[in-house]
Amino acid sequence: MLKIYEVVLAMAGDAASIAERIERKDSDLARQMRRAMHSVALNAAEGMGNHAGNKRQRYSSALGSAREVLACVQVAQAMRYIGTVDAKVLDRMDHVIATLTRLVYRRAS
Repeated sequence: MLKIYEVVLAMAGDAASIAERIERKDSDLARQMRRAMHSVALNAAEGMGNHAGNKRQRYSSALGSAREVLACVQVAQAMRYIGTVDAKVLDRMDHVIATLTRLVYRRAS
């Protein structure tokens, strides 16, 4: 099992809490964030069971969605739907994004 998957699941819990706060002001943005988070977890899980190019494509999709989750948080803050977000939560999102970036862009062996 990919070690980052456990971190992705923790990120999903974080995202759920943030989406609940966003939903009070903008249900569409909260829904978009949830869909993106689902995509991160599901594509990461699917990538673990794929080979070569398909694996990289699943991780690439997970990466794009992880960036989207972070963007939803940033937009919600910019729109003043939510205040500050715990630094540990943002660090976890950054960690997931960085790890997926390495998986997608590492040189083929």
